[in-house]
Amino acid sequence: MKTVLATLNAKYIHSSLALRYLKAFCNDICDFKVKEFSINNSLFDILSEIYAEKPDVVGLACYIWNIDMTLELANLLKKVLPDTVIILGGPEVSYDPEDIMEQHKYIDYIVQGEGEETLYKLLTQLKAKAEVSAIPNLAQRINNKIALNGDAGIVKNLNSIPFPYNDEEISTLKDKIIYYESSRGCPFSCQYCLSSATQGVRFLEVDRVIKDLSFFIRHDVRQVKFVDRTFNARKDHYLPILQFISQQNCRTNFHFEIAADILDEEVLEILKTIPNGRVQFEIGIQSTNSATLAQIRRSNNWPKIVDNVTNIIATGNIHVHLDLIVGLPEEDYKTFGKSFNDVYNLKPHMLQIGFLKLLKGSGIRKCAKEHSYIFMDSAPYQVLGNKYLSFSEVRKLHLMEEIFNQVYNSGRFSHTLDYFIGYHNGDAFGFYNSLTDFWEQRELHIVAHSPKSLYQYLREFCQLLYEDTESLCDEFLKFDALITEKGSLRPDVLGWNENCWNDETTAFWRNEKLVHKYISDYKFTTWRDIKKKHHIEVFTFDVPCYIKNKNILKKSTPVLFSFNGEEVDFKTIEAGDFWIGGQ
Repeated sequence: MKTVLATLNAKYIHSSLALRYLKAFCNDICDFKVKEFSINNSLFDILSEIYAEKPDVVGLACYIWNIDMTLELANLLKKVLPDTVIILGGPEVSYDPEDIMEQHKYIDYIVQGEGEETLYKLLTQLKAKAEVSAIPNLAQRINNKIALNGDAGIVKNLNSIPFPYNDEEISTLKDKIIYYESSRGCPFSCQYCLSSATQGVRFLEVDRVIKDLSFFIRHDVRQVKFVDRTFNARKDHYLPILQFISQQNCRTNFHFEIAADILDEEVLEILKTIPNGRVQFEIGIQSTNSATLAQIRRSNNWPKIVDNVTNIIATGNIHVHLDLIVGLPEEDYKTFGKSFNDVYNLKPHMLQIGFLKLLKGSGIRKCAKEHSYIFMDSAPYQVLGNKYLSFSEVRKLHLMEEIFNQVYNSGRFSHTLDYFIGYHNGDAFGFYNSLTDFWEQRELHIVAHSPKSLYQYLREFCQLLYEDTESLCDEFLKFDALITEKGSLRPDVLGWNENCWNDETTAFWRNEKLVHKYISDYKFTTWRDIKKKHHIEVFTFDVPCYIKNKNILKKSTPVLFSFNGEEVDFKTIEAGDFWIGGQ
């Protein structure tokens, strides 16, 4: 019995952990083929690929990003392969299987919840041409009527599921994100999340996890993204894993979703020992509004979150990604702005503004009327408004999110943003709100932007909103460009002054003994080589001094930038070492 397991990933770089788990668990039953596509592939091409396998059974994994396309694919498969059994699974069909099967007659079975054990039993019975009605967590058709046996199931013993990757396959995934899980379930009951639909957390044995991670390290995998809902749910589970990762000599990066307020001092000390770039944390704050947190049954120890996140970021070795959600109950535009400022002030490397989705099976969807939610009827069921937030405000926050990703999450303008948000008395939300108005008035939200144009727009905005700041704005933007673009991008609008100081820069670079004060291994080679590796810019005020102590010191300041390492190095050149005849 030939079986094809397929899904449509959201992007090419994604891979499906679920299909690999199903194949590994059921591999001894029949001949399996895993076929991964993306939602950007044409439906005809996907259909053709699966048809060419001439499968007896096709299993399709359904999510909010692919459900409509997957249902159409299933319909077409039944047309061209009428005798093939069509099985659906995944979160998008697990919580209303009766409705799905009633509306789509070409679906034979729906596996509800975690599918390994249910699919194993189903395929075993289908292969033997035996009765399947007693299989739990399965929706099926019996005498032309839809029959349900239980609801969304779970696998109680995760260790019964084999490791889903092998030596032969891993090389084909080198350009994709590798997903992995060491636990299922969540200790929390956040009502917007599907984890609230199941109780408890189940864990893989730590020795098994370490063995699995050793496989990824041995194969020099670029990134392993843990899909555990809360990786640090239990200390005796996650701490040995972090200790193992910290001791490895590898380039593999490990991504975890964690709850910051349950980290203790012992863990924080261990985190300091982790090599730079080895680990990144995604931390869901979602809101800092107490009424909102109560409604979604989420408990945030905000002072502890502040202390722990600040500590981790200050150490400088771990990338920190914080999340907020727009559209939660009891949070209007003003209180969302406060949540935004609270989280922004922690200075995360990335702050993601997400929008509430009323997922099937989630607690918040069940009480949508209570909060007057309006939301998309079809996937991804995104919120359009509620009694606290109008669609006009939701729309504006969507525009803000797009702009915020380009100017803050891009990492391009950190010093410029830091300075000009000061003009809003530290109100970052007020700054981005004004920037959004500027963006929309100029209709910049309907066109694509090059990195160079972003510098121009931010310059125009700051000069328009803040009087007498033209010089400061240019200097901050030049500094940010040199730091983040490594000298490869120098927007003309910023008025670079390197050519104004040709005599000084030439004399400086020719004096190897002098340059050794700033670059220990410097040796004069060619002007082309120097320009490739270094740049000297003379600023109208002491930017490095401002970065260090927030003081604006008006004086011409030559700064040497070096682009050799992963991060740009900069040093202020002493006046006597640069100015000819004094300054």
